Amino acid sequence: MNEIIFFGSNNYPILIKNESNKITKPIQFKFENENQNENENEKQIKQISSGLFSTIFLFKNGKAIEYLNENDSKQNPEKIQIEENIQKVTVDTNDRIIEDIVSGAKSIYLLTSNQNVYGIGSNKNSQLGVDFRTLKKTEKPILMMKNVSKIFSGISSNSVFLLNSNQELFGCGDNLYGQLGLGESRKDKKIQKLTKIQNIPKDKIIDIQSGYFHSIMLIEEENQNQNPKRKLYSCGNYRYNGLGKDENTYEFTEIKSSLFENDYDDNIIDFSCGNAHTLILTTKGKLIGFGYNYFGQLGTGDTIDQLIPIQIKLPKLRFNENISYYHVSCGVSRSFLYYSPLPFSNLEEDLIKLFKRKEFCNISFKTKNGEIIEAHKLILKYRLKQNQNQIEKLQEIISKKSIKESNQIFEMVYSNNSKINPKLYSEIKEIINSNEKIEETMKRIYLNENENENENEKDFIIERKEKQYKFPKLILIMRSELYRGMFLSVTEDKSNKVTDYSELSNKSFQIFEYWIYSNQIKNEIQITKEIINEIKIGIDYFQLNQTNPNLFDLLINKFNNQN
Repeated sequence: MNEIIFFGSNNYPILIKNESNKITKPIQFKFENENQNENENEKQIKQISSGLFSTIFLFKNGKAIEYLNENDSKQNPEKIQIEENIQKVTVDTNDRIIEDIVSGAKSIYLLTSNQNVYGIGSNKNSQLGVDFRTLKKTEKPILMMKNVSKIFSGISSNSVFLLNSNQELFGCGDNLYGQLGLGESRKDKKIQKLTKIQNIPKDKIIDIQSGYFHSIMLIEEENQNQNPKRKLYSCGNYRYNGLGKDENTYEFTEIKSSLFENDYDDNIIDFSCGNAHTLILTTKGKLIGFGYNYFGQLGTGDTIDQLIPIQIKLPKLRFNENISYYHVSCGVSRSFLYYSPLPFSNLEEDLIKLFKRKEFCNISFKTKNGEIIEAHKLILKYRLKQNQNQIEKLQEIISKKSIKESNQIFEMVYSNNSKINPKLYSEIKEIINSNEKIEETMKRIYLNENENENENEKDFIIERKEKQYKFPKLILIMRSELYRGMFLSVTEDKSNKVTDYSELSNKSFQIFEYWIYSNQIKNEIQITKEIINEIKIGIDYFQLNQTNPNLFDLLINKFNNQN
């Protein structure tokens, strides 16, 4: 389920037909070639990236639509399987898992599972951390830096920032306008080697984005507050004023504005830098912009540059109660605001309490002395690649260990903490599915033993033909965007509402109930076309999360096998 708001240049390429070349007020964007038969997951936006002559809409199913300059040989939007290009990239055989990809103006940066950063593409401004006179460009990844936690760049930027695990920031590339924040004494046009950036805020760096003339950093205050305040810092040239200031700044200094500074209950959710303009989104639904506006890319209703931050009037948002799931994306000369909820498979904080429910602690492991260890089924499912063979391998390893060593192994499985016992970790690391967000969730589970009872752990009643069925709320949150919005919304009534499923036949409800818990279909149920059509309506209505494998695909596959 999408919502995309668009404003700015509507040329090279034309994104919305029958509209002017400059759209100066935010309007709804719809895909001209949208397939009405696709399910909601097929159309769910993950990310929007817009350059000078191309705009790419990336969907959560891995497909993408690219709109190209009309003069290009490919005049019509084309769906692209982007994973195929990623998989062609070859790095060290022990370092092939790509955790993140960040694009600059003419370069691409890859962060691997071993925390190494590789660069590909142009090096004319030394943006690959190599002297431009010895390397103009490369089509093969070259190692730039080790021990990196995050990469930052920008779609119109020839600079790159790398943050290491010690929260030290390094940068290289184009510094003609001081956009690397190295200080007034470093006005070199090209910084040829990764250089440590001094005098930056001591707080946690959330994001850095660069335009052609400037860079902006989002930080989060290091304090004990439930909702730590976020602030913006900028550096570079104030030409067109994407800086949010009225003078050049060669070090990162705070952007001041009453629009997001004075109200402590309002906080910055997201921001984005275009070529020379910036957009900011806050928790109270305010969209704030400043900078270059010749194409109407600030959405103010005119084409006048804005030298100070100004609030932009938005049309009514469909999912306003879930404002934290909206994102801003600035292209070179156009802008987007779009709705993109978090993928359910990341689990995140919503599942912390669910993991402690007794009904999911039902896998037993026997040690070499015969002691029994009960393991969390859902944790193993996500940490062991959802693969029964991996669980069997773990059972074999545990059967040869003492109770002490076995407990240490499970602690490593839950937290992926390799410092506990390197020897034991080396035995199980091949069967652990490394995923940063899941790892963080597992750590929080065992570091927060004294959490208060979570409202979301309580059961939710589904009524069917005068019978009532209880479902754990967190199971429904995992499976359905409708229930996720109902239970997690700030404005939604948190009472135990009842949903009537009387319109579902007995077999369809059995399929629905079993899939909610297991993500599987019972073998003994015979699938018919009537059941498929009935559940298809339910999938769309309840916005069921399309995990892999998803419910509709499971039904089709089972139907084909039975016939």
